[in-house]
Amino acid sequence: MYKPNNLILRTTTSLISFILLGFAIYLLLAGHNSPGGGFVGGLVTSASIILLYMAYGKNSVDEILPINYRLLIPIGLVIAILTGAGSFLFGVPFLTHTFGTVELPLYGEIELATAMLFDLGVYFTVLGSTITIILSIANDKKIVD
Repeated sequence: MYKPNNLILRTTTSLISFILLGFAIYLLLAGHNSPGGGFVGGLVTSASIILLYMAYGKNSVDEILPINYRLLIPIGLVIAILTGAGSFLFGVPFLTHTFGTVELPLYGEIELATAMLFDLGVYFTVLGSTITIILSIANDKKIVD
């Protein structure tokens, strides 16, 4: 059975995982206008969480992040499908997106697009399925304790 006990791995993982999560959020938010989006953001977030599992072990990470990753899969699928089907309400084809701008007091004007909601659904689906698959393999091989 694998017992993580490496101080250097734990120390660098704390820093690297926050950098990866920040980059994943950037990819998610920039995805509807430039390369990236929900799929790549979900993969980067998954890599960050798996790195935490490798460094700290399953029990420690499950206490910090009490997330049911299997539940994220249907939630993401529902968000993505409803976002795509929402275009039917306006008589346009499936997955047709629209956008608007919102003025925030301290930040200024930002653009909001329905593609962002679709990317969020893809993000949840990819995150849930990737973590579920990797943890299932790790549990079968007794890698993660």
